[in-house]
Amino acid sequence: DEYQWKGPFYFIQGADPQFGLMKAWTVGDTENGDDEWGEEIKLAEQAVKAVNKLNPKPKFFVLCGDLIHGMPGTQWRKNQEQDLKNVLKNTDQDIPLVFVSGNHDLGNTPTRETIDSYCKNWGDDYFSFWVGGVFFLVLNSQLYFDSSKCPELKQAQDAWLNEQLAVAEKHKCKHIIVFQHIPLFLREPDEEHDYFNFDKSVRQEIMAKFHKAGVKAVFSGHYHRNAGGSYKGLEMVVSSAIGCQLGEDTHGLRVVLVTDEKIIHRYYSLNELSSQGIEKELLDMLAKKN
Repeated sequence: DEYQWKGPFYFIQGADPQFGLMKAWTVGDTENGDDEWGEEIKLAEQAVKAVNKLNPKPKFFVLCGDLIHGMPGTQWRKNQEQDLKNVLKNTDQDIPLVFVSGNHDLGNTPTRETIDSYCKNWGDDYFSFWVGGVFFLVLNSQLYFDSSKCPELKQAQDAWLNEQLAVAEKHKCKHIIVFQHIPLFLREPDEEHDYFNFDKSVRQEIMAKFHKAGVKAVFSGHYHRNAGGSYKGLEMVVSSAIGCQLGEDTHGLRVVLVTDEKIIHRYYSLNELSSQGIEKELLDMLAKKN
């Protein structure tokens, strides 16, 4: 049923609730300073309440990684995970939650064990799903960042991705949209590699693959600021955090409207979305049935 295009719809993208980072950042100890996350609990609660109030309802709510701050094996991790789950349990049951793995969820250099642990807690680290004729792919971007301790898992994701893109072509889907934690790039496809983007050679290979397959947009987090750019018609969308801000942006969520022709998105502060909801212009586009 979901292979068929049924008209415009929208979803909500959030990133980096990252329970524990705000305190760690304030005290300047990102290794061990994450022993409080009351602020993040409040922000995540505000995000869930804002999403629940939206009418019509979004098709799903995707969280693009760094669910919590505590790296695998660290002291507060389990408590952070439990507190986030307690907040997310209050999401309207008609709005599915989609989880994307981030570097703090898996470790900067993931292993089979850290990935298994994530999957037990949050679901698969990569998978695909259909909504109304649109094909969505969720990727484990950490395998592209550093797969030195589990190269066979990166190979498995690569093989799977090629199969999925072939499926998308066969079904003549309306759009292909990708979710991952680390952006391919922040502003320019040929920018230098750093902590916040992919290595240039890896980036080129993936961008070429996505372009060939007709991927419309990649949505990510990780940067804790809004950014983005495009590569040959492929849009790279970098959303700021629900939690700790590292730039001038506000705690927020992105509303993503999928129409017949294109993908339109706006970043809203949590306060805006809570008090005003989605602006009329987007709602009007949503109401247009093809």
